[in-house]
Order: sequence, then structure tokens, then C-alpha cells
Amino acid sequence: MKAILRNVVFYSFSLFALSQVLAGVKISGGIPTFLSGGTVLSVMFVIVKPILNIISLPLNILTLGLFSFLSNIILLLLLTMFVPDIKIVPFVFPGFSYAGFIIPRFEFNQITAFLVSGLMLSAIITFLTWLIRK
Repeated sequence: MKAILRNVVFYSFSLFALSQVLAGVKISGGIPTFLSGGTVLSVMFVIVKPILNIISLPLNILTLGLFSFLSNIILLLLLTMFVPDIKIVPFVFPGFSYAGFIIPRFEFNQITAFLVSGLMLSAIITFLTWLIRK
């Protein structure tokens, strides 16, 4: 029971962090939406992600594991279908400049918004997993 509750809180916090980092992730409804999204995401990580990893195994072997984030993108797509208060919409990155290093303004469409959100979700979950194990 503790592990299930820990996973729900873990994925709820990762959804909160994702919504704070990316402007294209819109979560309305407050804490109940984060908890329901975390519950759905933890169930999908237990049931759906292993199936997706088996299906994408040949492509994962071919790309030496770089294609493993595809399962997170599919999970995000399913999450937006199951929890209607969570939306991933197109957004604009305003650009960034620091000490001569310039990242230009970039517009993300729906597909690239899911791609960036999936990559960021992978990074946040990996970081939180690393943080808990230390």
C-alpha cells in the first residue's frame, strides 16, 4: 500500500513539475487533477509501459536505447485522453540569451509539444528516481 501511494505522489509531483517547466502543459482543476493524473500515470507505468517497451524493442535495439522515450510520449497521449483536465497544447519558447550563447525563439506545434513534454517527463522522473535513491 505504501509503494502504491508513493508512486501516486511521485507521478503527481512529476506532473506538477512538468506543468511548471513547460508552458504547453495545461493542468486545470488543482490538486485533485494532479492526484488523478498521478494515479492514472502510475497505473499506466505499471501496465502499459512494459507492453510498449516490448513492442518497441526492435527499434530500441536499433537506436541503442535512444527510442525508449517514445513510450513516455504515448503514455502522455493516453493520459490526456483519460484525464480531460490535462492538456498538452502548442506553445512558443521565447528564446534565451546568456553570455553570448543564444537560443532563438521557437514555436512548438502539437507533435513537437508532445515530444518535448515526453522528454521532459523522462528527465524529471529520472531525476526524482535518482534523488530518492541517494
